[in-house]
Amino acid sequence: MLCANLIIAQAPKKILIEHSDFADVDEIKFPDALLLTGNVKVNHDGVVLTCNKAYFFKKENYLKAFGNVQLVQGDTLYLNSDYAEYSGQLKKAFATGKAVMSSPDTTLATDTINFDRNTQEVFYNTQGTIINKDNTLKSKSGRYYVAQKKFQFLTAVTLTNKSYEIKSNHLDYFSNSGHSYLFGPSTITSKTNYIYTEKGFYDTKKNLAHFLDKSYIKYDDRLIKGDSLYYDRNKEFASATRNVKITDSINRGVVRGHYAELYKNKDSMFVTKRALAVNFVDNDSVYIHGKRLLVTGKEGNRIIRAFNNVRFYKTDMSGKCDSIHSSTKLGLTKLIGNPILWNGDSQITGDLMHLIADKKTQKLDSLKVLNNTFIVSKDTLGTGFNQVKGLNLFGKFKDGKLHDVDIIKNAEVIYYMRNDNHELIGINKNVSSKINILFDKNAIEDITFFHQVDGTIYPEAELPENGRTLRGLKWRGDERIMTKDDVFSKEENDEEQKVQEATEKDKAKKATPMKIRKETLNYDKKKKKI
Repeated sequence: MLCANLIIAQAPKKILIEHSDFADVDEIKFPDALLLTGNVKVNHDGVVLTCNKAYFFKKENYLKAFGNVQLVQGDTLYLNSDYAEYSGQLKKAFATGKAVMSSPDTTLATDTINFDRNTQEVFYNTQGTIINKDNTLKSKSGRYYVAQKKFQFLTAVTLTNKSYEIKSNHLDYFSNSGHSYLFGPSTITSKTNYIYTEKGFYDTKKNLAHFLDKSYIKYDDRLIKGDSLYYDRNKEFASATRNVKITDSINRGVVRGHYAELYKNKDSMFVTKRALAVNFVDNDSVYIHGKRLLVTGKEGNRIIRAFNNVRFYKTDMSGKCDSIHSSTKLGLTKLIGNPILWNGDSQITGDLMHLIADKKTQKLDSLKVLNNTFIVSKDTLGTGFNQVKGLNLFGKFKDGKLHDVDIIKNAEVIYYMRNDNHELIGINKNVSSKINILFDKNAIEDITFFHQVDGTIYPEAELPENGRTLRGLKWRGDERIMTKDDVFSKEENDEEQKVQEATEKDKAKKATPMKIRKETLNYDKKKKKI
């Protein structure tokens, strides 16, 4: 009994003829067909079909419709065409000739449309155009899921509006929310930027986006990469997370980190989590690291600020300080808060340091150390230290290297003098109002004393150990930054290893489309509540 009832419940419903102006039969030309003409209207299981003329095949429960054909399913779908076929047995429709499918949010125009009522899917394999409020989509084929209000394109599709153009080979587009999900090589092109992604989400109504997998945003002068990118087109704001790389093509610089924020209209960029700025100056790369980096200003007036335990490295030169302020307009880089500079083997300290560059070429031109200047280097063959102390330092660079230095006011020197055979000939201990030092290959080559010179050269045996150091001497050679990798602390390197392990783990996963967001699935529910 239960089986019988089940069979009856599953039996296909018959197509019902509700109206036609004329009805006829022609068993010779159209066996088992009822010929309907004029204002034809039929109904099948909730779907209403109207047309000018139709052939209804009773046994097959099948209809062929001609002229001004319209199939209507509730208030969710309208299918118009010149010709259509409908199977009551299979609950499938086929429409061709200026075929147009309409829903409350969208219109699809193409040559041929198929509609499967069982799965509530519409699909087409001919050039189609979809118009959805501000967006127009064009593709050679596609599928529409009625219940989800979702278009899916697995061949070349283009979405266009007044602000940008999206191109992809795999795009899921929700017509009610305007949400787009991209998978595989995809591009978004606008007047302001160019975006590439292989896995992403784009809200075409709010102009908000989230991109993963080999994604980048390219402006005229900057290229932004990261494992995860967030983008707000209305504010021209972008943030990037993990393995962030921002390339400045005009200023020949790169900024890296694991989190960054950029405001294009404000010309500002904030980077943290292993933040590193790399600038190419004078045929050399300068590496600047701080817990936070802030870059602001347009080309020619760009300012780089680095904060908290700043470290920097350049071939033959490196240093540390609390913070850095560098201006391209002024050609001035300030090392603020306990600055220390290593020029070759020489350690330079003072209360405040200024590195000054040529404004046009950005090549290093001069160095200023203000208050409590101290230069120290180890004696090449002994255990002592060459020391120069004074109030201020003014130095000049040559070919990117510190070449000529003046120590002004209260200058003191302890210097181990050796002959051409590197034999110690004495220890020069001197005081004067000014000292000039010439460097060659980053080593002290010559020292000249000016004005009120007071001192002598002591044989090694005649100068006791406690007389061989100037007050304030603090050798910090173990802190010296020897390579670009030394700008990071051990803790930062340990954390970096964890980040890269997580990155490799993600790369090993099979590429899959982005998971559909709850805000997409619940879009209509949210609208009703509002």
